[in-house]
Formats: sequence, structure tokens, C-alpha cells
Amino acid sequence: MIDTKSIVKVGIADLNIVTAPTTIRTSGLGSCVGVVIYDLPKKVAGLAHIMLPDSNLAKQATFNEFKYADTAIDNMVDKLYECGVRKFALKAKITGGAQMFQFTSSNDMIRIGQRNVEAVLTKLSEHQIPVVASDVGGNCGRTIDFDPNTGELKIRTVSKGEEII
Repeated sequence: MIDTKSIVKVGIADLNIVTAPTTIRTSGLGSCVGVVIYDLPKKVAGLAHIMLPDSNLAKQATFNEFKYADTAIDNMVDKLYECGVRKFALKAKITGGAQMFQFTSSNDMIRIGQRNVEAVLTKLSEHQIPVVASDVGGNCGRTIDFDPNTGELKIRTVSKGEEII
């Protein structure tokens, strides 16, 4: 028998929700953070590809709420509840937040990867969602796949190869 799983792809500054057996993927995580929130017994998961930490600095005519840690996570949690997840069962895994370029300045605005990770952790804490695994920082990009059937997050990088958390 051939096992054909479908994969939902999440773009930059985007999010989506899946149920098993469908898996969910995002690529191009440099300073961006991939946030997976899931209810393993219900086999439901959401994935957000977050670019920036805080929407309060947004000055765009067209506002993308999936681009920012504060608004994307709120939105994803709401969508997960609509799919029947239970608050007590939610867990999170995060990856990304790399420092892709070396700078001599200590300017806080340049530390975008670290600021993204901090904003994601703050927002998850506000929702009382524990982070059960993470692979953040460093200086390499990542592609991730999450399987809501097993709870495994596969991380692929050029420098470290493939890892499952």
C-alpha cells in the first residue's frame, strides 16, 4: 500500500491549521520563527511563520496579522479552538530566530531573530501554552514539517542536517 500524506505549506507571514493525516510545512525560517501549537489527542495543529515581534510598530496601509508574533498567535489559538482543541491539551514547539548576518553594532533592532523568539515565548506564556521543544538561534535557516498524528517536528538545516524534536 502506498502512503500518500498531503502537506499544507505555510508561507512567510502566514498561518494554517491541519488535522491528521495531513502534515504542515514552512521553509525559509531565518530570523523568522515557526510556531506550532497542537492538541495531540485531537490530532489538530496550527503553524505560523512569524516575521516580526510586535504589530504596534506596523505602519502599513494593508495590515497582515499573521506577520507579527502578538497577532498571529492570538489568531492561531482562536482558529484552533474553532477546530475543537482543548485549552489544557495545547502544547507548542518553536524553531527559527536565527541571526543570519553578523553585525558589529549592538543595536537592538538588528537582533530580530532573538526579539522574535522572545515575543513568541511571551505570547505563548500569556495563553498558558507550554513550549515542550525548541530549536532556536544559531545562524542557519530552517525548513520544518509537523505531523499532528505523532507530534513530531522535523527540522532540516544545511549545517546540521535533519533532526526531530
